[in-house]
Amino acid sequence: MTHYFPHIAPSRPWLRSTRYLLVILGCLAAEALGSGGAPPASGPVDRPQKEERLSFQAYDAYRPRVHLNADVAMVYGIDESLPDRIQTWRDRGYIIHVMTGVAWGDYQDYYFGRWDGKNREDEAQRMKNGEVIGHGGDVYYMAPGEDYGRYLCQGVRRALDAGAEAIHLEEPEFWVRAGWSGSFKRQWQKFYGEPWVEPDSSPDAQYRASKLKYHLYKKTLAEVFDFVKTYAQQHGRDIKCYVPTHSMINYAHWGIVSPESSLLEVGADGFIAQVWTGTARTPNYYDGRKAQRTFETAFLEYGAMQNIVRASGKRVWYLNDPIEDNPGHSWWDYRTNWESTLVASLLQPEVWHYEIMPWPHRIYEGRYPATQPGTGTAGADVPRIPIPDAYETELQAVISAMGDMCQPADHVSWEHVGTLHTGVLVSDTLMFQRFGPDASDSDLGHFYGLALPLLMRGLPVEPVQIETAELSRYKTLLLSYEGQKPPKPEFHGHLAAWVKAGGALVVIDDDRDPFHKVREWWNTAPMHYATPRHHLFDALGLAHDATGQHTIGRGTVIFDATSPSRLSRTPGGAEHVRDAVKKAMAATGQEWKESPALVLRRGSYIIAAGLEFAAEASPVTLKGRFIPLFDPDQPVIREYHVGPGTRGLLVDLDRYPKDYVGVVAAACRVTNQVVTDETVTFDTIGQAETAAVISVLMPQPPRYSTINGAPLVPGSSDYADGVFRMRFPNLAQTIRVVITR
Repeated sequence: MTHYFPHIAPSRPWLRSTRYLLVILGCLAAEALGSGGAPPASGPVDRPQKEERLSFQAYDAYRPRVHLNADVAMVYGIDESLPDRIQTWRDRGYIIHVMTGVAWGDYQDYYFGRWDGKNREDEAQRMKNGEVIGHGGDVYYMAPGEDYGRYLCQGVRRALDAGAEAIHLEEPEFWVRAGWSGSFKRQWQKFYGEPWVEPDSSPDAQYRASKLKYHLYKKTLAEVFDFVKTYAQQHGRDIKCYVPTHSMINYAHWGIVSPESSLLEVGADGFIAQVWTGTARTPNYYDGRKAQRTFETAFLEYGAMQNIVRASGKRVWYLNDPIEDNPGHSWWDYRTNWESTLVASLLQPEVWHYEIMPWPHRIYEGRYPATQPGTGTAGADVPRIPIPDAYETELQAVISAMGDMCQPADHVSWEHVGTLHTGVLVSDTLMFQRFGPDASDSDLGHFYGLALPLLMRGLPVEPVQIETAELSRYKTLLLSYEGQKPPKPEFHGHLAAWVKAGGALVVIDDDRDPFHKVREWWNTAPMHYATPRHHLFDALGLAHDATGQHTIGRGTVIFDATSPSRLSRTPGGAEHVRDAVKKAMAATGQEWKESPALVLRRGSYIIAAGLEFAAEASPVTLKGRFIPLFDPDQPVIREYHVGPGTRGLLVDLDRYPKDYVGVVAAACRVTNQVVTDETVTFDTIGQAETAAVISVLMPQPPRYSTINGAPLVPGSSDYADGVFRMRFPNLAQTIRVVITR
């Protein structure tokens, strides 16, 4: 996120059984098989570090204040200070990855010619008015020239020589408003074999400029990843390559081109899905109203990234950020929006790797507004304060739970949800129509106008990547070629076969997109289609103007000649979309089901999100014994109401065996837990200057407890509802806890 510069200890008796050993082995093998399998949740204790479930990125050296409960430290930047900075994190036991920007960074030696004597100031991304696009100071977004990949390889080698076990090249980004630099003009001539034209001069010019931008960063990544793999082979090491990147949905919305679905083709072993408050708070339209919808937008962004990687079986981490890049929001704003993005990420049960935060030093050592007037950013006169104690305690408890999210499929279930197996088809070309006088809807209504009407009624709709998706997991798909185009004709054959096998396809498109006329496969001999939709309808055996509902084999197609962007801006437009989907589902034997909340069980955890629709429907109330982890006090509650805007992460105490004894929630890292008839012992380590709060499930209150041999301070523990709760100051070094039963 470039916006700011081991073992399993089977000491518990119940873990010794063959059953649990086999489940644990299944978890270790799950990633290689590309499944979501894992052992049942057993409390935030002793996750295998080699699985690299939790990571974070930091430029600064280690300090006790940022001793994070994570497995991997992604040390940022490839400058000469890198080896020393790496060592500070390695000395504290973290697995070391190295992350650096691929589109920008402290690469002034390359840019100004100090690297090899060749000035490359014309490789900065440049706008029509001649202005270069910068990232602060003399750091610029690059329009990669012929030597750029070779230069990055030199810096990456420094990381490899320092022992990095993985390389992250983040955010391959080319702004759509760029395309006027000398480097880009030369690359255009080379790529297309014809003179450069201004990217905003026509839809065709903009589309072709975007394809070239896509190609240039795909080429650069391939060059660096090839270098890393060759280095690894020569040195007998297994070095992974990852791409931290925003979702394609966000890049399209923000006007950026990036080779999203192609990243696995260039040697990437996976992604970090960079979704956080800064991306997810971008306003969008729903039913005629424009607003920030952080949870819903984040849910769709995370889903888009998972959809790309799902078929490959490769790894994806989900990023969360407890604050965001804009330093003018209040701690309350950061916290509530982080809870929304966090819940959105946990509602994707196939993913159990997380980047818990970027830039911990700016979070725990920075100061931000105490209050925030209205909905804007706070002025200079508003007092700035450090992170509140309650928030840093909550963060540590949630992070511990995130490391415990590896559950097998039979321990994951939707408790409250609408109709499943529904998706909206999207293509990387969604990024290709974002600039110029004929640019597509700047609010991305052609996507949100199809997705939000379903999600807002509790259907966990997924963005389905045209380039990579396996369609067989879906029963209903929505499609529009407004704002995007299918990159290859072969997709239509796959989609037609899916429909004929029983799928329900809803096409909403008025065919008026001026980008239908770009020079592409559907209008290039031997094909002469006015729109790519006409080619699809030929594959389906439908007339080009066949509006309404049609039976195709065992499936159905509904064609509505309406603009989805216009529907997104129209009151009642959402119901228009839902009506079409209901008809398609009914024709294929599906039941339309709405839900006022999304509630997912993952082992002993419950993740809950209330939707706007909850105000109109019967409320969802969960009953049992729960610890809400968004409450830093970790109380035990008997009911949890999921109303509009509710975001919850709960520990379900009734999910544990009746005779279970052990830690179930902890605002610190807990290891080496041993439970006997007489004692519960474990080690903790956490962030300096924070409070540890630990909840231990046990049938009777303990006789006494000690911290490093000293008794607990009076008033720092209590017992209620079968839970012993203890509080003490965290240390960035091992603390031994002994609870005598």
